[in-house]
Amino acid sequence: MSDARVALVTGGGRGIGAAIAVGLAADGLDVAINYRRDEEAARHTADLVRALGRRAEIFAAAVDDYEADARMVDGVLAAFGHVDVLVHSAGIASRGHAVADTDPAEIERVWRTHAFGAFAVAQLVLPSMRTRPRGDVVFISSMAAVALAGWSAPYNMAKASMEALAHTLAKEERMHGIHVNIVAPGLVDTEMGRRLAKAAMGAGDDIHSIADRMPFGHVCTPDEVADVVRWVVSDGARYVNDQRIAVDGGTFR
Repeated sequence: MSDARVALVTGGGRGIGAAIAVGLAADGLDVAINYRRDEEAARHTADLVRALGRRAEIFAAAVDDYEADARMVDGVLAAFGHVDVLVHSAGIASRGHAVADTDPAEIERVWRTHAFGAFAVAQLVLPSMRTRPRGDVVFISSMAAVALAGWSAPYNMAKASMEALAHTLAKEERMHGIHVNIVAPGLVDTEMGRRLAKAAMGAGDDIHSIADRMPFGHVCTPDEVADVVRWVVSDGARYVNDQRIAVDGGTFR
């Protein structure tokens, strides 16, 4: 097995996760790509990683299921030998209801994907990561955890909970050489972002129709989020820990 740094990216088949997987490969990391249902997209992302000369394998698991996470991490360790970087990018949207109208089951479903999934996968990779010269855990959050807009309680609560976990973990794992940071985008040009822009911002079927309302004249791209993740796990960020880095063009202040 190679001694290259290995990254496990949850939700790595599409959107922001896929951009992160490819970006880390460009920086010399081998990548384990987690996906829930879209195997075709995960295989495509793996092909992009391999085209950069790095190793890629795909692993199916719903991150809200601890036993599935355990099987996934066992598979990653069997295939790669270790994990140096965990990026938790898997996420789902809430349905846009007021608190008074929200099904309690939706709170559980969204929280388990964002927050419980982050806890489960982090806990499972920590024994391997602690043996490595440096470890990095990056949770992909959202500016929703700051904006706390109405009609999004499940998503807001889930992201806020995940951020609380990140800050806690950063303090516990620093002694083991592990950095834990949060990267929090605003609106991003992904499938989820396009649905949000259409429903809440009047973008219609083209998210770029609202580009003139966005900072710097364009909607944030997955690559722009991935570039921040690439930096925060790099040697350039070797003294960066327990930080929340906004990738929103300065919108939410």
